Amino acid sequence: MTASFKGATGLRIAADVGGDPSGPPVLLLHGGGQTRHSWGTAFRALVARGFHVINLDARGHGDSEWAPDGDYSLPALAADLRAVIDTLDRPPALVGASMGGATSLYLVGNAEPSLARGLVLVDIVPRIEQSGSQKIGAFMRANKGGFATLDEAADAVAAYNPHRPRPKDPSGLMKNLRLREDGRLYWHWDPKFVERTVTAEPPQFMDLLVAACAGVTIPTLLVRGMNSDIVSEAGVADLKRLVPQTEVFDVHGAGHMVAGDKNDAFNGAIVEFLERTP
Repeated sequence: MTASFKGATGLRIAADVGGDPSGPPVLLLHGGGQTRHSWGTAFRALVARGFHVINLDARGHGDSEWAPDGDYSLPALAADLRAVIDTLDRPPALVGASMGGATSLYLVGNAEPSLARGLVLVDIVPRIEQSGSQKIGAFMRANKGGFATLDEAADAVAAYNPHRPRPKDPSGLMKNLRLREDGRLYWHWDPKFVERTVTAEPPQFMDLLVAACAGVTIPTLLVRGMNSDIVSEAGVADLKRLVPQTEVFDVHGAGHMVAGDKNDAFNGAIVEFLERTP
């Protein structure tokens, strides 16, 4: 079912909620420029295994409200996440991809140890590869004038992600697009998110994550796409040094969008980890 939560500043945060409310809670947090629909079958797989799953749209994305002040910083995103966690009766596990993983890591590292019971980072480490980050930024800054057709949008995605087969039916992309009054299709995110966050200097973002690592003491899993241009071997080694309890699960044939590239392998990895996390 669809639901909504109040973020830290009262913003409406949209979510899909499923599973037995008495089951262990799991929060899913998508990457920058994505929506809660990016998790593929992960939501259903977790529900089927008895988890109570809350799949969130971050502020400025999908069906959640846009921030009037354009604040999409890590502290703002983490404050929204904290507000959702505070509505639960026990600590959840956090599963975050890219921006969602960074948000989770930042919050866990700056909160009391009892806030969450487990942390899954999906293709994100404190020190990311700038070349990959720049590629994502270039994609998000392109096509500011939107698309005339759904096929045009599908072509843009295929050019950015050439290793993933282009779907014969691009209608699923409509979950990530909005039809505006000018008759054109635009990506679902607040343009201020791109202007103020995606174009920001990566070093500040990375410094916040490195500092947060000292406070991360809960079980942690990194799920890495082996074709990722965001996470390198050096980045993985650095995370394991900063958060020694980190386990690493490599997904072959997957890029940065691990859950979408290899659903079955991704789902198996997170379910196995969450089921043995006390």
